[in-house]
Amino acid sequence: MSGNTFGKLFAVTTFGESHGAALGCIIDGCPPGLELSEADMQKDLDRRKPGTSRHTTQRREADEVRILSGVFEGKTTGTPIGLIIENTDQRSKDYSKISEQFRPAHADYTYTHKYGVRDYRGGGRSSARETAMRVAAGAVARKFLEQRLGIRIRGYLSQLGPIKAEKHDWDQVHQNPFFCPDADKVPEMEAYMDALRKEGDSIGARINVVADGVPPGLGEPIFDRLDADLAHALMSINAVKGVEIGAGFGCIDQKGTEHRDEMTPEGFLSNHAGGVLGGISSGQPIVASIALKPTSSLRLPGRSIDVHGNPVEVITTGRHDPCVGIRATPIAEAMMAIVLMDHYLRHRGQNGDVEVSTPVIGQL
Repeated sequence: MSGNTFGKLFAVTTFGESHGAALGCIIDGCPPGLELSEADMQKDLDRRKPGTSRHTTQRREADEVRILSGVFEGKTTGTPIGLIIENTDQRSKDYSKISEQFRPAHADYTYTHKYGVRDYRGGGRSSARETAMRVAAGAVARKFLEQRLGIRIRGYLSQLGPIKAEKHDWDQVHQNPFFCPDADKVPEMEAYMDALRKEGDSIGARINVVADGVPPGLGEPIFDRLDADLAHALMSINAVKGVEIGAGFGCIDQKGTEHRDEMTPEGFLSNHAGGVLGGISSGQPIVASIALKPTSSLRLPGRSIDVHGNPVEVITTGRHDPCVGIRATPIAEAMMAIVLMDHYLRHRGQNGDVEVSTPVIGQL
């Protein structure tokens, strides 16, 4: 199965299925000398893991990561870092009824046509459970970027269904189960999710992720533009159906005089470009936004077909997130960290000795 590796110099390969024995990944290209322990990754994994509130799937997984290789005496050696997380709370029997049915809006039908076989237990490889390893790998990249370059990557939920955050307080993001920066909206979100669970339905969400302290110059100007690789990385997250960089689709009704980010000696006056100009970081905050679709696995009946092409009514049992976006914030942060780490190493390799007299002006 191809397509399981992301990155060029900082390359992350993941493996494993939702109901298999374990999930794992190999990180190749991490520089030596970085202090690294399981605890560095566990704090981000704990933010993503299931069962953390009544608003997420009640599957109970500790998601405890183990380092298998690439770290000696507490520091990375420059060799491949092997990571593993064992699955401990699978209920595969919940999926026996759909072994020959295709769930609407899920990957069952497409996996069957591509491979001729599919793991129907929780979606197998197509399950969002795979993203646990992305979060672990992203934590390694995040630590390097923060220690060596001072880059800080943070995300938050900006919209849950019809409810939009109107205030932005970073301190509130980790004070509620939604990663919402607007404390006033949390009770409304809780009531909305409680009603949604009773209905048996699901809803979508919007997540914003921001990287501060990114130096100018990261990114390749044509096919590997920094914003293109960010879009690739973020779109690869399960259930993501839209990606915006900076103003995104909002630029459609902006005039050029409104959209352009004017510069002064003190800094940029705006950041509609999202910190990327010509595919290369400008020194402003990198700003991206993702739209996640409603969860496909529903206990409400829906029309579909079976493997023989016969019409069927599908009801998905088991434990599922009524809104996958609630746990997506650390995943989006991780993918941004992996992209920035990869492009930093690529920039260092080709342009490490470039000297520029123009000052870095940053963002006002």
